[in-house]
Amino acid sequence: MDVFIVRPFGVKKVLKENKEAVPAAVEIDFEKVQQELIEPALQALHLDGGTTGKIFEAGDIREDMFSLLLQADLVIADITIHNANAFYELGIRHALRDRKTILIKSPGLSDTPFDILGYRYLSYDHVVPAASLQELVQMIRETDNTSRIDSPVFKVLPELKAQDYEKFIVVPEGFAEEVRIARESSQLGKLSLLAYEAEDFSWAIPGLRMIGEALYQSKAFDLSRLVWEKVKASLPLDLNTNDRLATIYQRLAERELTQNPVVGAELLSRSDNAIDILLADPLAAVKDKRAEFFALKGRNIKTRWMNAWKNLDDDQRGPEALISEWLSEAGTLYELGYFHNLNNYYAGINALSLLTMQVALVEQYPAQWENKCGKKRAGRELEDLQEKKQAITDALRVTIAAEQQLLRDKQQQDIWLDITEADFVFLTEPEVGRVTSAYKIALQGATAFNYDAVQRQLTLFKSLGIFKENADAVLRTIPLPPAMQSSTVHMLLFTGHMIDKADRKEPRFPASHEQSARAEIKKMVEKETTDKSKTYLGITGGACGGDILFHEVCKELGIPTELYLALPREEFIRSSVAFGGPSWIDRFNTLYATLPHYTLCDTPELPRWLEKKKDYTIWTRNNLWELHNALVYGGMHLSVIALWDGKGGDGPGGTEHMVMEAKSKGAKTLVIDTHTLP
Repeated sequence: MDVFIVRPFGVKKVLKENKEAVPAAVEIDFEKVQQELIEPALQALHLDGGTTGKIFEAGDIREDMFSLLLQADLVIADITIHNANAFYELGIRHALRDRKTILIKSPGLSDTPFDILGYRYLSYDHVVPAASLQELVQMIRETDNTSRIDSPVFKVLPELKAQDYEKFIVVPEGFAEEVRIARESSQLGKLSLLAYEAEDFSWAIPGLRMIGEALYQSKAFDLSRLVWEKVKASLPLDLNTNDRLATIYQRLAERELTQNPVVGAELLSRSDNAIDILLADPLAAVKDKRAEFFALKGRNIKTRWMNAWKNLDDDQRGPEALISEWLSEAGTLYELGYFHNLNNYYAGINALSLLTMQVALVEQYPAQWENKCGKKRAGRELEDLQEKKQAITDALRVTIAAEQQLLRDKQQQDIWLDITEADFVFLTEPEVGRVTSAYKIALQGATAFNYDAVQRQLTLFKSLGIFKENADAVLRTIPLPPAMQSSTVHMLLFTGHMIDKADRKEPRFPASHEQSARAEIKKMVEKETTDKSKTYLGITGGACGGDILFHEVCKELGIPTELYLALPREEFIRSSVAFGGPSWIDRFNTLYATLPHYTLCDTPELPRWLEKKKDYTIWTRNNLWELHNALVYGGMHLSVIALWDGKGGDGPGGTEHMVMEAKSKGAKTLVIDTHTLP
């Protein structure tokens, strides 16, 4: 939660009316109030906050001030004295946001203006501000947890709507362009870096939304989760955020349930929680959105259902699947989704699929069904299921035909609708030839992701012994593409010193140690690549010294690498290669001509949108860029190899910086000490 503080600055003298004597002057140190009351309260709650004092830079500060008043999750306003700036800022806040503004005041020094007279405020002693610390902490907690309107503007004008501040925030064009390029070129690590960089700016939330969506559409769910969770930390009830996280948690849960059931179960619960937030919001009452949310929750229950019996023996699997309450619950949720919007063919086909499985299982295992329902109810319950199945079959046939006609009218195609039509044929027509033909037509031009969805659906029926012949026939005819059969990717990130310049006073990596450094790098790479079930990829820059040695060693060992350059080729050679001599330039050019290579910036200066980021240079950015690319598959799948003397670098963004950043991300870090090289 971000906090903005509205208050007078410095020490102010106030004339205090004294009924028994002449007016007396009282001094109030508002810096002391900030240091002893406001800051400790924020620290106790782990909150960040500042005043306009932080934005007094050259130029007009009003734009920043207006933005902060509009965007802040909470504003604390000190109304002790009649300070024009403080009341002007408070008025702006009350006009823009309807809630979460706290008033504080040292009483008896000035009258409360009529417009806010009667509104609750925290009373503090300006002599001993710290005495009210716990009260302020409690007030911040209560304000954060309430939806009570505290703006007199919105109370007097009940039809007035609070502004969606994101509509008024302009994301820098340069940032948006970098996101677009990274998205279109599938540079997931660059998107991750941009998310890290955006956090320090007033436009962070819309910027993070752009990146979170780009990663989501790229199916990079691990990275997308991290970005959307940053948005959720500021906007816990936001519809867009919870919509995305509900699906992300679900996809990650399906992956984790096999390897780590506890983590998988937790992720499913997180997904359920996000869906419940969506369904509770009045805006979700729009029927098509509610249909999506019910279907999403149905998928969570379906996942739990499948996970409960998938590892059982063949003779146990069907009966256990039938008696599970999750089967009926998942089906009911999909049905709710379909009934809320009959155009939602995804909910409809899943409702029909589960009903088909349930009816088939009842017919296969009548004794278990009777035990579940009771003999008197078993027949009637089966009839109800069959009637419901027929009703959804009839409705879904019309839905699919209508949606396909709409697409034909627009001269468009939706491969998921085509796959749904093939699934419908699989569920309703017994002829093997008709079923296989339907899937062949549907999967023309399909991606590996589309194939994977079809395979999982057919394998589910096959594992329960339902329509097994048809499922086998389709799986044989359209096997899973090789692209989905990928092994675990383990990243090797190298960072290390350049060869010493001839005039370097304190040796760090002299040219005479090149061959011993190569041998140590090779030994370390071999040690980190012994697991033959994994695929390995190395990344580093192209500076003369450790970087080039790493690329050459990996080529010798048959490990692919990628070349990451902070600057365009010519500029990079001038800054990081040429001083080593012509042979290093030739070796660099060989790498540049044969390896995939990426360039971070066009010039040594940071992009304009990034210039205000403190203690940040092109070289620190370059280190973080390489690190974020290396972390695309997570910290567990990264080894950082550093050729390092253990000391600070000659400038920003050196080896020490990379090692410290890697360790802070939990990456395995292996150091080759240049002092020990023979």
